[in-house]
Amino acid sequence: QVQLVESGGGLVLPGGSLRLSCAASGSIFTVYAMGWHRQAPGKQRELVAFISRGGSTNLADSVKGRFTISRDNAKNTVYLQMNSLKPEDTAVYYCYADVYVTTTMGYWGQGTQVTVSS
Repeated sequence: QVQLVESGGGLVLPGGSLRLSCAASGSIFTVYAMGWHRQAPGKQRELVAFISRGGSTNLADSVKGRFTISRDNAKNTVYLQMNSLKPEDTAVYYCYADVYVTTTMGYWGQGTQVTVSS
């Protein structure tokens, strides 16, 4: 059983910052790629940021220069530092991880709400 537990969401003023964390736990052998997706009301889920086990990253154009993704392999944890937040960043943010237990499968967290509003 593998679980992804997110934390760090909340309400923030435009221009503010938040840091999301997501920790993978359970019968894990190796965590490969990790990432963050988001889904705003009435919209499809979209990729926000992705990081490989080796640290290579990819960010959506809409967040480049504002968001940073990082990870701690020893803790099986991925982080999303979000700066200069805009109202259009408001969404439920979901953590994702490719985890090898006896085979490699994708797992999702339960989601954490980020609201950017004055």
